[in-house]
Amino acid sequence: MMDVKDRIKEIIDDSDVVLFMKGTREMPQCGFSSRVAGVLNYMGIAYRDVNVLSDEQVRQGIKDFSDWPTIPQLFIKGEFVGGCDIVTEMVLSGELDQLLEKDGIAFDKAAANKIREANA
Repeated sequence: MMDVKDRIKEIIDDSDVVLFMKGTREMPQCGFSSRVAGVLNYMGIAYRDVNVLSDEQVRQGIKDFSDWPTIPQLFIKGEFVGGCDIVTEMVLSGELDQLLEKDGIAFDKAAANKIREANA
């Protein structure tokens, strides 16, 4: 049987974009998870959502894996991007667009621009 670190690594390696969150993309269970999932959904980014509330080992394990104390946690192409505040800042600055483009991840550029316009 795999240990939790190997399970997490496999999840991250199997998908280009992974969001470890409380709840699911359809039913987020906290405001921070809801915000990040909402942005990814709005921008049309294909991603795997992992509900940490359904597995206590993964809930603690992802914090240890990334050395980051909070959830949600976004990974793109195997790299830890950050939590809610970092993702929000990256969307508003355009950094997330650049990262997605660099990594060949499809997203709706017009939607990203609308987010920035609404928060200007």
